[in-house]
Amino acid sequence: MHTKRNTFFFRLLACVLCTGFVLHGFSQTQQPPRIINRNNLGVNDTIIVQACIEPNGDTIPCSWLEDEYVLTKMTRAQRKRYVEWTRLRNAVYVTYPYAIKASKVMNEINAQLVNVNDKKKRKAIIMSREKELKKEFADKLTQLSVYQGKVLMKLIYRQTGNNCYEIIESYKGKFNAGFWQTVALIFGSNLRQNYDPSGLDHDMETIVQDVERMYGIRRG
Repeated sequence: MHTKRNTFFFRLLACVLCTGFVLHGFSQTQQPPRIINRNNLGVNDTIIVQACIEPNGDTIPCSWLEDEYVLTKMTRAQRKRYVEWTRLRNAVYVTYPYAIKASKVMNEINAQLVNVNDKKKRKAIIMSREKELKKEFADKLTQLSVYQGKVLMKLIYRQTGNNCYEIIESYKGKFNAGFWQTVALIFGSNLRQNYDPSGLDHDMETIVQDVERMYGIRRG
């Protein structure tokens, strides 16, 4: 009986010492130990785990558990939030290319209008580009919903720094801007919509940045 106890004790001591050598070696070299495939282990094999260094300098054995996913039904508030997010995301996907095109054309018009003081020449430049835009986008824009139109106006502000009322007033005059503002209000919209990426429009900004990564667009 005494011999069996000694044998058990020495086996335990050897196991502890071997473990200590493994951990000590890892703490010195910072190299993770060899990982053994669990499927190839026998009943008496030892599973070697990795080691982690704690803030106090101690080295302890550690391992990582596989991810577990818990699925449950969404609450009414979560469903509402999901529907709103999906609607906004789809609207951004549809209108973002138009906002990019509009900002590009505006930059080109502004470049053409530099040092052009004659009103007729300025009007001719604006009219020529207006016809181009109508030809390319008129049919597509008329298919947008009121909600998508609101999103588009916000994106135009994001790209240009001006709301749609200011843009129309600048190119077409105050009377035209006031007229189209009245029409927009009748349909539950507003040409004076601004853009607040860190506040009310935070969700839209998040989606737009995802779209920009998709298109490979970098903002300066």
